[in-house]
Amino acid sequence: MAPETKEALALEPDLENGLDIYELCAACHLDEGWGRPDGTFPQLSGQHRTVLIKQLADIRALNRDNPTMYPFALPRSIGGPQSVSDVTAYIAKLPMNPENGVGPGDDLVHGEQLYKDNCVKCHCGNGEGNAENYYPRIQGQHYKYMLRQFEWIRDGKRRNANPDMVEQIKGFSDRDMKAVVDYASRLKPPPEDLGLPGWLNPDFN
Repeated sequence: MAPETKEALALEPDLENGLDIYELCAACHLDEGWGRPDGTFPQLSGQHRTVLIKQLADIRALNRDNPTMYPFALPRSIGGPQSVSDVTAYIAKLPMNPENGVGPGDDLVHGEQLYKDNCVKCHCGNGEGNAENYYPRIQGQHYKYMLRQFEWIRDGKRRNANPDMVEQIKGFSDRDMKAVVDYASRLKPPPEDLGLPGWLNPDFN
């Protein structure tokens, strides 16, 4: 874990500054933080702040390969740990996309069983994750984004992956991978965490 993770977590966030910084992020993650169903960019809105901080800190420390984000995320672009604290607090409070991208839906029984057998321990029964342990919320995440990340983790291409997950899924076939991610993509956040279809972020209007 990058040292900046705990530094940022210990700071009181400034949401106004978080919005100012997020304007840079919105170019890819969109004003609402909903990302893109084609998997190019993940949904960030509503994600656990601890997870957002850890992933951003890992990218900034070059522990997670993401060349697309380097020009936008490194300290020279957005500032130090206070900026990380601020922007992640802003993102975490955004309502989530009620219509995230899902998979083909043709192997959900298999996917559900795989999820129950392999994923519940960390990501919980409805994909809510665990903020304290930095386990991401996967409910409401785009299928194609999760599929790409799952494959990279399985194949040892994501350097900051949790070793427990690498071990857990190393034997998954491509069919297993697609089925479990399709199932996970259909897990819905609670209604109070969702925006309305077509919601536009008033901070950008």
